[in-house]
Formats: sequence, structure tokens, C-alpha cells
Amino acid sequence: MLRGRMMAGAAEDSGTLFGVAVRAALEAWPALQIAVENGFGGVHSQEKAQWLGGAVEEYFFRNADLELDEVEDFLGELMTNEFDTVVEDGSLPQVSQQLQTMFHHFQRGDRAALKEMASLITQRKCKVRATALTTAKETDEDDDANSVEEMEVAATNDEAATDGVCPQPGPDSQTIKEEDIVEDGWTIVRRKK
Repeated sequence: MLRGRMMAGAAEDSGTLFGVAVRAALEAWPALQIAVENGFGGVHSQEKAQWLGGAVEEYFFRNADLELDEVEDFLGELMTNEFDTVVEDGSLPQVSQQLQTMFHHFQRGDRAALKEMASLITQRKCKVRATALTTAKETDEDDDANSVEEMEVAATNDEAATDGVCPQPGPDSQTIKEEDIVEDGWTIVRRKK
């Protein structure tokens, strides 16, 4: 009887640890940070972010044999539905892979690997700040019709991690320049060199 309780306690403890790791991964995700910070989910953005952790955790528990693209689709759908945000920065596959790896550690009962992963993610966590900038083309027409909203994103490390996970914005950081805005309102996006 005692052994059964110990095994149940260990499984419960691993489940709790998996939940902590999921929340650490989501809290460190810049796309979600920006969405919450800027209220893309409405006035309850913070509560939605907390709910998201539980929803992701439950999704894994209910679907044990998930493929990476299924996890990506689920996260993408949650971000679209709850935060009106389409994630196109390439982070969706990375976060999905982290979550899937964590779940595999949980399934194997590898608490040490799960704990280490959560710890590394927390250490590498970036603080992301998005600032909307408005520039106007010089014409004689209505200013509102010709103003363009630009978003500048800066990431900084919470901790002293120096592995380049959160690059500091520098003189070569990407911003949208006025000459990159073509006639019909589209914006030309260029890669950094």
C-alpha cells in the first residue's frame, strides 16, 4: 500500500512539474509576452495567458501521441482565437518542440530532465517590449489616410545568459523604413545582413 502511494505521489509530482515546465515555456515565449503586454486578448489577457498553460497541459494529457505539427496547430489556433494574434516569427515550431520534449520527459518519468529544461527556459527568459511608432508620408492629402504604423520589438535578458538567445537591439536591428512602404500600403520586409 505504501509503495502504491509513493508511485502515485511521484506521478502526481511529475505532473505538477510538467505543468510548471509548460508555464515556464509559455511565459518565456516572446509572441505570447507581446500579446499579453499589449492586451491583444482584451482586458483579461493575463488571465487568458494563465489559462493557456492549463489548456496546453490538458491537451497533452488527453492526446499522448501528438505529432509536432499538431502541437503547432493547437498553439497557433489558441493564439489566434484568444489573442487575435497570428504567430509568424518562427517561434511556434520552437515552443511546440520544447513542449513536446517536456511531455516525453514526463511520460518517461524523467523528472531531472524535466526540471532542468524548465530551469534553462526560465534562465533564458527574455523580456520583450513592443513599441508602436507612427510615421507619416509628406503629401497634401489627409494625414490619417497616409500614416503607417510600425512596430519595433526589443528583447532583453532577465538573467545574465550570454548565449545570444535574446539579442540586444543594435544599429543593425530591423525596422521598417518609409521607403520600404510601397504605393498600395504593402510593406517590403528585408532580411538582416
